[in-house]
Amino acid sequence: MHISKYDKGYTRRHFMESAGKASVGAGMLAPLWDVICRDGDITKAYPEEALSIEALTNGKVEVGGRIDASNIDAVRDLVDPGVYIQVAQQGRYIDVVPTEPDVYKLNPKHYIDATMKNRGKAGLDAKGNVVLTGTDKPWIGGNPFPDATNAHQVLAGHTLSWGRHDSLMFTALEEDSNPHGTRLYRYELFWIEDYPVARTTLDPKPYVPGKENVIRHNVILFTSPQDVRGSSFLNIWPYDQTKFPDFFGYLPAFKRVRRFPTNQRFEPVIPGSTFFLTDAWMTGDPFLTWGNFKLVGKIPWLGGSSHCWSGSKDGWLHEKHGGGTGNKYYRSSFELIPECYVVDLEPVAYPRAPYSKKRIWFDARTMTPITMVSFDRRGEVWKQWEAGFDWFKKRGVGHDPSTGPVFTMGDAGAKQRGKDVVWSWNYVHSHDLQSDYITTFQHVPEITGGFKIRLNDPTLYEKFCTTAAIRRMGT
Repeated sequence: MHISKYDKGYTRRHFMESAGKASVGAGMLAPLWDVICRDGDITKAYPEEALSIEALTNGKVEVGGRIDASNIDAVRDLVDPGVYIQVAQQGRYIDVVPTEPDVYKLNPKHYIDATMKNRGKAGLDAKGNVVLTGTDKPWIGGNPFPDATNAHQVLAGHTLSWGRHDSLMFTALEEDSNPHGTRLYRYELFWIEDYPVARTTLDPKPYVPGKENVIRHNVILFTSPQDVRGSSFLNIWPYDQTKFPDFFGYLPAFKRVRRFPTNQRFEPVIPGSTFFLTDAWMTGDPFLTWGNFKLVGKIPWLGGSSHCWSGSKDGWLHEKHGGGTGNKYYRSSFELIPECYVVDLEPVAYPRAPYSKKRIWFDARTMTPITMVSFDRRGEVWKQWEAGFDWFKKRGVGHDPSTGPVFTMGDAGAKQRGKDVVWSWNYVHSHDLQSDYITTFQHVPEITGGFKIRLNDPTLYEKFCTTAAIRRMGT
C-alpha cells in the first residue's frame, strides 16, 4: 500500500507552517533551484502528490477537465477571489492542463541561462536596491534571487526585468466591457520595455554605457481607434527604486508632450479602461516606493503559467465566454503550480493612492507574478489582475504539439538566439470586482499602423523611448 505523505492535508499544513514567516524557500524534497540547475526539470523537487490536482481535490478536478460552477468550491483555496466569483456566478470556465515541469517553457531561455550563471552573485545596497555582490554596480542579468527567501527578494527580482527580454515591443488588443459583458471600447496598442542594465543578449552587455542609472524605458502607444491614435505614455525608471519615474505623455488633442504627476499612476490610462499604470506586471511602480512587505506564505496555486497562447487561432485571438453576452472572459488554461509565494505590499510613498494594499501570487519556479488582488482604502477587495503566459509553441487543449504553430525569437526580429521559442504573457484580465467592469488584453501579431511584435531589437530605444519619439509618433 502506498502511503501518501504529501496529500491535500500536507499541502495545507505546509502553507500553515510557512504563513507569517519572514523567510522561506521553495522545494519540498530538495531546494528547487538546485534541482533546476541540474536539468531544468522541477519534478525532483516535489513528491508526485504535490504535483497532482486530482490528489489535492480528491478527484473533483482533473487534468483534461474543466473548472466550472459545479466544482469551483473544490479549488476555492487555490484561486483568487476574482476567479471564484467569475466561475461561481458569471459563467466562466477554465481548462485544466498538466503542471509544466520544464523551466525553459516558463521563462525565456536566455533569461533562465543568465539566472543559472549568475546565481548567488546578487546583494542589496543600503537602500535595498539589487547590486552585484561586493560592489555598488547594478545587476548583471537573469533573476538575482531565484532562491528568494523573503518578500523583498521576490519583488526586487521581478521588478528588475518585467518581460525577461533586453528589449521588447508587444502588440496588443484591449477591450473594455460593462458588467453584462457588452464591449464599450476597443483599442489597439503596443507596449515597449527597453532595459539599459542587466542585459543578457543585446550588446553592449550587461550595461549600456552612461545609462547604468536607468532600469527601464517603458512606452505604451495607442494606434486605434482614430480619436486616440498617437496617444502615448513614457516612463523612464531610475535604477534606484526609492525614486519615482519620469512620467511623460503625448496627447494628440494638445499636440505636445506633458509631464504627468506621480499619482496619475493610479488612474485609467484611457477612457473605459480599468488598467492603471501601477498594475503593470503587478509591480508597476518602483518597488521601494512601496513597503511593509510581507511574505504571507507559500502555497499550491492554480494559474496560467503555461498553455495560454492561442497561436492556432486567426490573429491569435482567444475565445471568449461568460457574462450575459457570452463575451466577457477569455477561455484560459490553469495548471497546478506546486508553490506560489504570496506577497503583500503597501503604497507607503503614495499618501493619496486609492489602493491600500496589493497581494500578489508569484510562481516560485520563476518568480513570475500570476495573479494580483488590490484592496481599496477601506481594506476591501477592489480589483483582480490575472495574467496567462506561454512558450509560443502550441500545445495544450485541442492542439497536436507535433503540428501546432511556433513563433521564434527570429520571427520577432531578434538577431541573437533567433531559434529560441518566444515566451511571454498572452492575456490579461483586469477586473474591477466592485463595479464589475472589466478590461482584457491579448497579444495579436500585428496592429493598425503595421506594428508587429519585436524582441531584442536594439533600435526600439531611439525609435520610441524618448520624448522626441513619442511626439513624432503622435503627429
